Amino acid sequence: MYRERPAGFAGAVLWTSATTAGAAPTRVLPDGCVDLLWSSRVGLLVAGPDRRAHLSGGGPAERWVGLRFPPGTGPAVLGVPAVELRDRRVALADMWGEREAARLARRVEAAPAAALTEIAVRRLGAAGGPDPLGARVAAALAAGATVTATAAATGLDPRRLHRRCRDLFGYGPKTLARILRMGRALALARAGMPLAEVAARCGYADQAHLTRDVRDLAGVPPTALLPR
Repeated sequence: MYRERPAGFAGAVLWTSATTAGAAPTRVLPDGCVDLLWSSRVGLLVAGPDRRAHLSGGGPAERWVGLRFPPGTGPAVLGVPAVELRDRRVALADMWGEREAARLARRVEAAPAAALTEIAVRRLGAAGGPDPLGARVAAALAAGATVTATAAATGLDPRRLHRRCRDLFGYGPKTLARILRMGRALALARAGMPLAEVAARCGYADQAHLTRDVRDLAGVPPTALLPR
């Protein structure tokens, strides 16, 4: 069972999930985001930005509470470049130290959603907020702008934009653009738009191109990700 709602700050999303023992793994699609997580089994950890779908669950029963930061915001909260977390699940103790993680874990276990939000708000405030470049780049690429046009709009040359994107998102702007385009395409398809029209609307060469790209990023074709 999975539910999500706005967290009330900086475009973050608060989500909860519960799995039963032996349930089929859940396919978590790449989205350019970093999550601060609490698990009833393993405690506090961070999920970095993925380049391919991540299969979660499939083991003992477990409850999860997560705070998903919009693309580019996670590094300001966590204090590390996103590229250091790419394709990884990292215990919070390995990032902030055993003592601090243990102190936070006691608070989170009592009220996971409220405590995760409070921790993130406090750290984001101490960092002076997210880097505004992250929101600008993500918005431009999500709207279909090319990497060249995005670099020009932000006043950065392509090489510097690539470096900044690795720090903010975990990967370069081309990979981020592919991931955001897939998210946009799946949202349209789930709303009932035919895949051929989705491909044209989102800038794919054709439906076959859409299918190949989704399969590469998600591990399955788009039809496997649509409501039955």
